[in-house]
Amino acid sequence: MKWVECPRDSWQGFSKFIPTEEKIGYLLGLLEAGFRSLDLTSFVSPKWVPQHADAEEVLAALPAPEGREYLAIVGNLKGLERARQAAHLTTVGYPFSLCETFQRKNLNLGIEESWPLLEQLLAEAQGLRFVVYLSMAFGNPYGEAWTPELTAAFVQRMRHWPGLAGLVLADTYGVASAKTVAQTLEAVAQAGALDERLGLHLHSRPQETLDKVQVALSYGVSWLEGALGGLGGCPFAGDELVGNLASEQVLPYLAQQGWRTGVDVKRLPELARRALVLKSKYA
Repeated sequence: MKWVECPRDSWQGFSKFIPTEEKIGYLLGLLEAGFRSLDLTSFVSPKWVPQHADAEEVLAALPAPEGREYLAIVGNLKGLERARQAAHLTTVGYPFSLCETFQRKNLNLGIEESWPLLEQLLAEAQGLRFVVYLSMAFGNPYGEAWTPELTAAFVQRMRHWPGLAGLVLADTYGVASAKTVAQTLEAVAQAGALDERLGLHLHSRPQETLDKVQVALSYGVSWLEGALGGLGGCPFAGDELVGNLASEQVLPYLAQQGWRTGVDVKRLPELARRALVLKSKYA
């Protein structure tokens, strides 16, 4: 089971800047606990996401990946160029919204304009793994038409592109129910596009989390993402965000189901407390 821990998502909306040394200390704690895949920063304009203005410094302070995955989000060619020059980075992620309104809000580009940019980013990644995050994959709050088949069509269009390491369906607004997740995965499966390169980045209320995880597992999904404390969410998504899947809730459940993530679950309560301390100080 691939579990991607997402401190980048946890922190990006905090109103106060987390000192770089505190970020580094927290990330080292995650690595010591056995987390193997970290979504830890972004190479976007500090004007829009000031929390990750120190991306290069944070990455340079981490140990060499040595089989681990260090991922950063990019939104354009300038961001990709910074990512290519950064120490230790293994993977970049590009957010591609199925919703025209959100794609423009998030990246200042429409969907049709984003296709050629995405192809260019893939072509120029040069040794970095490349993951596309399909945001608004389970619906949107703008009244734009959405169906599970629309998400499946985007997956089907992208899945065979050269250089693409994975596609992650993201519930940006936390609008998906377990039923919606099932319907969407069924549509992707019917399109012949459900395989090990498909991940889920869900936002959820705690009481609904395990129902969604159970659906994912029932469809053979083996790539899930979340964050300690259930913190995080897109800062451009609205005022009342639903948090990430809480690692301290999901990882013990996965272990009970026989899935191995490599994480020492006994350390999760303390790590979750550390995450919440950062929130109390800087959110």
